[in-house]
Amino acid sequence: MQKTNVHAPEGQPCIFITREFDLPVALLFKAHAQAQLLAQWMGTNVIKLENKKHGSFQFETEHNGNVVFSAHGTIHDVVENKKIVRTFEMHNSDVGVQLEYLDFEELGKEKSKLSIQINFKSMEHRAAQLKMPFAYGLNSAHQRLQEIGNQLK
Repeated sequence: MQKTNVHAPEGQPCIFITREFDLPVALLFKAHAQAQLLAQWMGTNVIKLENKKHGSFQFETEHNGNVVFSAHGTIHDVVENKKIVRTFEMHNSDVGVQLEYLDFEELGKEKSKLSIQINFKSMEHRAAQLKMPFAYGLNSAHQRLQEIGNQLK
């Protein structure tokens, strides 16, 4: 069962993603802000992560010595345990640059919610994103995040 909800509203060049975690909000935020944790649950190499206003990031995933996924972006705003605003661009992709708003919400001492809004330049760019196994991959990554977080609690 997929616990991460991916909603692509008709006629809008955006995607909304929500997921509740059985983790404190500080731990959920930390999993997005610290390179070592991010690499574990995303299953990628974090080449660079400057999680601060005007910072940047770069991710790469290799398979059999070849880079099969590469992405980078600029971090525009960070408020600890509350939000991250960033751009995200995958190399060799038709998706283009995305603007992402990640909002972290405390739902209780051991429960939190992640809400993400991804804005695309056009409906065509959004369609290119949705053609990928995006929802499945995100659900798998979020499940790993929950499992790693459980070990850290």
